[in-house]
Amino acid sequence: MNADSKAKSLLSFRLGLASLAAVVMALVAVGYTGSAFAYAPDDPAVPYHCWQTNEDGTFVIQTGEDGSQNLVPCEINTGDHAWMLTSSALVLMMTPAGLAIFYGGLARQKNAVNTLHMVFITTGVIGIQFVLWGYSLAFGPDAGGYGFIGTLDWAGLQNVLHDVPSSQYAITIPHTTFMVFQMMFAIITPALIVASVAERMKFSAFIIFIVIWATFVYDFAAHWTWQIAVPDNYGMNPGYCGFGWTGCLGSLDFAGGTVIHITSGWSGLVIALMLGRRLGYGKVPMEPHNISLVVLGAALLWVGWFGFNAGSAGAAATNAGSAFVATQIATGMAAVTWALISWAHTGRPSTIGAASGAVAGLVAITPASGFVSPMSAIIIGIIASIVCYAAVAFKNKRKWDDALDTWGVHGVGGLAGAILTGIFAEKRFTSWGDNGLAFGNPAQLYENAVGAFAALAWAMGLTAVIIKIMDVVWPGGIRVTPKEEEVGLDLAQHGERAYVTE
Repeated sequence: MNADSKAKSLLSFRLGLASLAAVVMALVAVGYTGSAFAYAPDDPAVPYHCWQTNEDGTFVIQTGEDGSQNLVPCEINTGDHAWMLTSSALVLMMTPAGLAIFYGGLARQKNAVNTLHMVFITTGVIGIQFVLWGYSLAFGPDAGGYGFIGTLDWAGLQNVLHDVPSSQYAITIPHTTFMVFQMMFAIITPALIVASVAERMKFSAFIIFIVIWATFVYDFAAHWTWQIAVPDNYGMNPGYCGFGWTGCLGSLDFAGGTVIHITSGWSGLVIALMLGRRLGYGKVPMEPHNISLVVLGAALLWVGWFGFNAGSAGAAATNAGSAFVATQIATGMAAVTWALISWAHTGRPSTIGAASGAVAGLVAITPASGFVSPMSAIIIGIIASIVCYAAVAFKNKRKWDDALDTWGVHGVGGLAGAILTGIFAEKRFTSWGDNGLAFGNPAQLYENAVGAFAALAWAMGLTAVIIKIMDVVWPGGIRVTPKEEEVGLDLAQHGERAYVTE
């Protein structure tokens, strides 16, 4: 090719790029300057979203310049939207920062990177799973009208609009904002299980496990507890009660004590028992390698948990404030209680104990946070530390190698919190809540107990099946070899070390 041809080709290439850029910019401009109300009444996303209506219940219609008939979305409250975006960021911080550092500090030095990496990678893997099918299964229209699991109508976030509120979930913020807030809950739940598989599960097997577990355990439990549909399940199932089956029963879980902590904690116990003890367990020291990281991780969890609990109000509402207060009070009380118990039991006030107590308080107050008074929060904090401390002591006596105490803190703490919610809940804090046993409604204790134990049984049973099948089909099983375990998973699985001193 001669110089003129090359010059012409280069000019054509540049003109083509310029034209493409112009087209892209024009499309962007249309996206920003076009009508925000470009949703026709027959749009497939319409039944799932909130639209302004006239006094007779018919939709308000806006006529476009081209004569098109478009619906007008319900108004988005900027204050609520800002709070929910902030809460989403706070809950996200809890996993790749708070939980990763907390667990990394609790692990032995030779396994610190592996432990941290398992938590960190969960943030990406489950974030994608939730977009592709998890959100639809957990919060989408019910499959069959039984309140058991959702359909795939929202898979890939189809029919989930970015500029219109949901018709049922947090109706003053865009639907995608509610979705991303819930994504952060879906992410942290399987990440909590890392504490039970730490220092002995293959990294590759863990990645596949969390995808399967999130789909068949978390998404089901979330749907049972939190799913809401319009009457008759968007017209598909006449007589549908409008909620997941435990929601219809009346079980209360403000921010995930059942959905998150019971499922992960009791699943963790099953995995720990099925994997077996670490080499040398009970014979060689297996102390946390960095207490500073443990405390820093616990502090990040504590801060992020305000988004976790107060954000579950779905708006910058009064029950967000009461949940915030209850969270702080229960957590502080639990940290102090655990430290005092540890001091009395061992003769020394344990720093790790205080951090563990704080997390136990956070776990137990989670289902109750939007329903209880400050004084009830104090009681919950005290009880949480007592039962979780006892569970950890029991586990150690039985030589169950739940390495970093997922079961003792999250499983038992979540169960205690669910039961205590059924005792101390007060309808005056959240309108869709109810009074508990201590306030004249003993049925609430029964309803919460059914919801909690149903999630517990489902999580343990499904987890056992998943682990058994994976261990059979996975080459060499899902546990690392004894040699790899002896060397440490940081080098054996990742070729990296937490600390390089030479």
